[in-house]
Amino acid sequence: MSQENRDWMRSRPKPRIALPQWSVTTWIIAVCVVVFVADGFLGKTIPGWMFVGSTMLNGQPLPADQNSKVKPNGIIKPISLARVDPTLNLLLQEASKHIPLSNTSLIGVEALQNNNQIVGWAWFQSSTPLQAWLHFSTSTALWSSDSPPGRGLELWRFVGFQFLHANLSHLLFNMMALYFFGPIVERYLGGKRYLAFYLICGIAGGTMYLLLNFLGVQFPNAHIPFVLPNDPTTPLVGASAGIFGVIMAAAFLAPTAQVLLFFILPMPLRTLAYALVAIALLTIFFGFNNAGGEAGHLGGAIAGYWLIRHPDSLHGLLNLLGNADPTSRTRKLKASRRRDSGPDAATIDRILDKIRKGGLQALNESEREILRAASRKQQ
Repeated sequence: MSQENRDWMRSRPKPRIALPQWSVTTWIIAVCVVVFVADGFLGKTIPGWMFVGSTMLNGQPLPADQNSKVKPNGIIKPISLARVDPTLNLLLQEASKHIPLSNTSLIGVEALQNNNQIVGWAWFQSSTPLQAWLHFSTSTALWSSDSPPGRGLELWRFVGFQFLHANLSHLLFNMMALYFFGPIVERYLGGKRYLAFYLICGIAGGTMYLLLNFLGVQFPNAHIPFVLPNDPTTPLVGASAGIFGVIMAAAFLAPTAQVLLFFILPMPLRTLAYALVAIALLTIFFGFNNAGGEAGHLGGAIAGYWLIRHPDSLHGLLNLLGNADPTSRTRKLKASRRRDSGPDAATIDRILDKIRKGGLQALNESEREILRAASRKQQ
């Protein structure tokens, strides 16, 4: 027996790490929980900075036409309000009149330069690192005079903010809603379309907030209903936009299903969905507390309402992802179709010519199989 035939010489397949066979809803919940926990741990060791505004050296607002000319030096210096010197304290007092510096114990300041000379300051609020990197705001999503100097158009935030949560109760309420209503929509759409549906609803929520806040900033004194004149650096976080889309879709699929509001008051799912939309509209119209968050809810609900009635519109995104992913079912299906298309005409002609010259015995086994496949295709 040769060594190659011995059991201990044979190559064995490497064990694969099997991921849990969870539903997409379960995976979304798991990712949100992991992000929340990880951000809490990272926040104890790694500083995160959330931009709140820019000023000149004297604390006055930086002119809009200067925002694109200055460059940050890339070094954010933390300042403890408990140990601030009198000169810096005066600067902080002046800056806080124009930018929303809250009374936290730690803020950050970054020098802004023009022609290698310091001409102003960029101010930051202390935050956890993932909140700072993934939160959504008008100033970071757009490139405008309100954007952080040298930054803007940070498009990853349209998805990233959907996996952040402000606190534990915010996380629990969102995940409970997703746990109850998500499976209804996932069973109807299937896993891939459901994931696309969920993310698009979240993106629609961020877009709605962006639009209403942008209009509010452009017309701050017009008192136009349904616009948000709040500061463009105000952060938006949470899975609520995508979840509102899920609730609207579930209400379309199971309108008469009974749900318990606050685990006490029974009502049809359709009534709950439309009541939540009505609350969002009233909150935005009258500018109540959390109007920005309700704008995100409204955008997600509108997207969910439309997408569940036009589910085929999700195929375009899935086909795009399938073309880009070599392991996707789309790519495999195309490859299978190419294999099943059979041999081309030139190959068949070559084989037939070989038969005419030497008979069937002149063909090798692969040529015989090609001929049989072509014969089956003609049947």
